[in-house]
Amino acid sequence: MIKIYHNPRCRKSREGLEVLENSGKEFEIIKYLEQVPTKEELREIINCLGITPENLVRKNEAVWKEKFRGRLLSDEEILDAMISHPKLIERPIVVNGNMAVIGRPSGRINSVL
Repeated sequence: MIKIYHNPRCRKSREGLEVLENSGKEFEIIKYLEQVPTKEELREIINCLGITPENLVRKNEAVWKEKFRGRLLSDEEILDAMISHPKLIERPIVVNGNMAVIGRPSGRINSVL
């Protein structure tokens, strides 16, 4: 099942959702600010993306700048930060099996459909 980790208030996330809706494929919407992924789920997403936890962080968010910027953090500490402050998680993320993509720009989503 295709999943989109979605924030309805984000324009880029809404554009990503539109790509999925237009694909005609079945998918699940996970509003990750309400259904915060577990640490294990984040690890799986990061593994599918082929990136480090730090690369999944939205570094322009105020909470990152105030609490974490400039600190040397382990991957575990970064995962904990994203769980405590899910707004830090980059969006949208589309996962299809063992493939995943950050849908910025939204056209990248087609690569996992």
